Amino acid sequence: MAFLRTLIATATAAVVLFSPGFPIAPEAAARESVATVLPNFAELAKQVKPGVVNIRTVKTLKEGGPVFRHFFGNPFGERDPFRDFFGEGGPGREFRQQSLGSGFILDTEGYIVTNNHVIEGADQIKVRLSDEREFDARIVGRDSKTDLALIKIDGAKDLRPLRLGDSDKLEVGSWVLAVGSPFGLEQTVTAGIVSAKGRFIGAGPYDDFIQTDASINPGNSGGPLLNLQGEVVGINTAIIAQGQGIGFAIPVNLAQSIIAQLKERGSVVRGWMGVGIQDMTPELAQYYGLKDTRGGVLVTQVFPGDPADKAGMKAKDVILSVDGKPVHNSRELSSTVAGMEVGREVPVKVLRDGKELTLRVKLAERKDAEQPVRSQAPQESDDLGVRAADLNPETARRFGIETEERGVLIVQVRAGGKADQAGMRQGDIVKEVNRVPVTTVQELRAEYQKVKSGETVLFLVKRPGAGFQVLKVAR
Repeated sequence: MAFLRTLIATATAAVVLFSPGFPIAPEAAARESVATVLPNFAELAKQVKPGVVNIRTVKTLKEGGPVFRHFFGNPFGERDPFRDFFGEGGPGREFRQQSLGSGFILDTEGYIVTNNHVIEGADQIKVRLSDEREFDARIVGRDSKTDLALIKIDGAKDLRPLRLGDSDKLEVGSWVLAVGSPFGLEQTVTAGIVSAKGRFIGAGPYDDFIQTDASINPGNSGGPLLNLQGEVVGINTAIIAQGQGIGFAIPVNLAQSIIAQLKERGSVVRGWMGVGIQDMTPELAQYYGLKDTRGGVLVTQVFPGDPADKAGMKAKDVILSVDGKPVHNSRELSSTVAGMEVGREVPVKVLRDGKELTLRVKLAERKDAEQPVRSQAPQESDDLGVRAADLNPETARRFGIETEERGVLIVQVRAGGKADQAGMRQGDIVKEVNRVPVTTVQELRAEYQKVKSGETVLFLVKRPGAGFQVLKVAR
């Protein structure tokens, strides 16, 4: 009987605890709080799905020749009966390859945004709407650097375009929705959060991806990533083959200017300063006396006759800001300049010899082909442990160095020597010794010998493919 009274009392307490007008236990309150913030994905999906399209393309590939065999191999081993019959060139047959992707409707005129890799090289593009209507599409413009493309369908009525949002306002942890056709499964909706922003995955020179755990798979490419207001905040673009729950989307703020240019002229025009650049390392920041070791971009080369050269910029300048906007790495600088209007004159703040200068650079149009050099026997440089040579046209050609380059070329590094221990490599070009420019082996030796035994010597070297490095050698 006592047990029954206890059970009734416990049940009554539970009823009182969760009844309206009574306090709620902290654990229950937390659960209720979580429940109230979960979005209504069903309503959101209904709202946005009419603006998402399925894209099917057909490409023609031709068999035959060494390229085809290199990629597809020979299933018959060393002896190929088809090669015996047709000869070395192969039958040269054509194959039609079909692929799937996604996109979203930009406006009622029939413009549709997708990825460049979805439609690149396509002989035929079919767009299927959510109501199962199907249209032929034509390419308006595409940009391989950002993997964006704009296509258009004609004669479609009652189109439901999606609204563009503001990807800069996205926060890590924000809910997002992805809609597309993974593996050809049209109008698939997946939900997740923003896992990270500003991701660089090596997909192109202007990588700045939104990372999300909303499920993205082959076929989602070109589809929208949406916020809880149903606005497009990204264009789903890439996945990591070995990863699960990791997808990447182009921020819509980056895409908008690209899409506008594609719509207007069918191609993208980007700003160009005409410099070779590299990120600052802590050693370089210390070498140049930077207060903020996380900021600035080092100029490794200034192209003659280009905007930066005309404005008076020099190699080894450190770019601190462009148009008043601080730059923290070379990728950010490239993206900032590329997004600026060609012909515009912008203020560029640089650090030179410890002093800040502001140069006015009139931007030119970037061309994809634009990219960024004395004979004498190499000489051993004392106890440093290297063989070095003056740079001249002959040595420059032998080592694939630009003929205008100046400095001392490291031809050989003795294993275990001081230079080797400091990280110096064959092919390095010594530009300065203890901040004094050197152009000959004699100058390098003279500056090195000025340093007393036991002290540190700073070498500023330029390494092909890696830019400037600061090496510390104990004398």
